[in-house]
Amino acid sequence: QVQLVESGGGLVQPGGSLRLSCAASRIAFSIYTMSWYRQAPGKQRELVAAITTDGTRNYVDSVKGRFTISRDNAKKLVYLQMNSLKPEDTAVYYCNAHFQESWTEYDYWGQGTQVTVSS
Repeated sequence: QVQLVESGGGLVQPGGSLRLSCAASRIAFSIYTMSWYRQAPGKQRELVAAITTDGTRNYVDSVKGRFTISRDNAKKLVYLQMNSLKPEDTAVYYCNAHFQESWTEYDYWGQGTQVTVSS
């Protein structure tokens, strides 16, 4: 059974930094696009950042210049470095693994890790 386990969340003051990690197991990690989503209370889940199999990165506009997504295929890890955090970044952050080719599609989620930005 595929597992994605997030870690690194917590409470941080505005302007601070956190690094989230997502450890994947039982998955051919290198063929998956890896993403971070977040969901704040009362809001829909949104895509924050994604990194494809060839290393192409995409970010939602609100985090560009502040967040960096990276991956380590050998260790089956994906990271989200979050700098200059703002209160509006407060949310549960979820790791996602997605693969699609022709009619085959796989989509996996972690359990989420809470990030709270508050003074």
